[in-house]
Amino acid sequence: MDLAECYKKVRQRTEQICAPLQTEDYVVQPVVDVSPPKWHIGHTTWFFETFILKPYFMGYQEYDPNYNYVFNSYYETVGNRVIRTDRGNLSRPTVIDIQLYRKYVDDAMQKYIACNELSDEVLELLVLGFNHEEQHQELLLTDIKFILGNNPLFPAYSHEYVTPKVEEAEDKTFIKLDEGVYEIGFEGEGFAFDNELNRHKVYLNAFEISPVLVTNAEYLEFIDAGGYHDFRHWHAAGWDWVNTNKIEAPMYWHQIDGEWHYYTYHGLEPLHLHETLCHISYYEAYAYASWKSMRLPTEFEWEAAATQFNWGSRWEWTESSYLPYPGFAKAPGAIGEYNGKFMVGQKVLRGASEVTSPNHSRITYRNFFQPELRWQFTGIRLAK
Repeated sequence: MDLAECYKKVRQRTEQICAPLQTEDYVVQPVVDVSPPKWHIGHTTWFFETFILKPYFMGYQEYDPNYNYVFNSYYETVGNRVIRTDRGNLSRPTVIDIQLYRKYVDDAMQKYIACNELSDEVLELLVLGFNHEEQHQELLLTDIKFILGNNPLFPAYSHEYVTPKVEEAEDKTFIKLDEGVYEIGFEGEGFAFDNELNRHKVYLNAFEISPVLVTNAEYLEFIDAGGYHDFRHWHAAGWDWVNTNKIEAPMYWHQIDGEWHYYTYHGLEPLHLHETLCHISYYEAYAYASWKSMRLPTEFEWEAAATQFNWGSRWEWTESSYLPYPGFAKAPGAIGEYNGKFMVGQKVLRGASEVTSPNHSRITYRNFFQPELRWQFTGIRLAK
């Protein structure tokens, strides 16, 4: 692996994602879960400076001591930080300041990689940094869509954006798996996050799982049948969420003159009924499955069956709570805060999405979010 080239490629993709943005787009934070794009490009830069350059590159001069406070996300070990809700209040540092910071760190990283024999510890941190930035590339795209999709003018992100195609199975017959013991979790060469470890055995009852994801047309039937107004299909928390927030449809859906439209990276368009459903909460996924007299798969069922269907266009809600695998152990120091501290009150999503970075998906990958969130590219695969 040419580490310098890998570093350059990862960093350039972030810049390519931001290329269509105007300066004003970089600074907006409509809700707490969405970070301004300029914070993402600063935070991913801070990661390499904080965990590699400062401790390992002898003679490195920190770009700006204040940036640790500005761009630290949630690492208690590293010190105080701007609270998440205030990221959008940071008019300074400016976008230009952060781009200069990014260039400064990139130059130093290229020198460090070229001039040093990297230890196994640094190599692990470097690969983690690549994967960390790839995660933020996906967050950048989802956050940009939320920022622009909540602008009353519904401006396009880029008319050149092309939705990656994932071929769905033509045969929609449910896949049957026998009861038995299955191996779950990452094993082998290559990178994996700590929450994918350790590989372990689980017993599964016989089950069936759909080879395809739910479409807009299928979900529209649920809406037209009054699904958002029938408490029988919802968890109590989900029913409270629907009524408190007056939810009537998936995120980015808008009914205009009696016709459904939805916001895309090209702007507002008529709803394409054949396309895969997107941007729904776990609550909605559960309710739809209940309405269909089915259920969501557990993450273990999903992984056991995943080699038999195509995935990668949507993060798929599962019926599993985000919990540690047997033998899970947090790494020492700040890196140990990466996943373990979030293993409470969240649901696991499996698969990948159309905005997942290339080569950043695998069957054992465990994504996770709170059940009410839907700004991610989330969808539904049914099981029974």
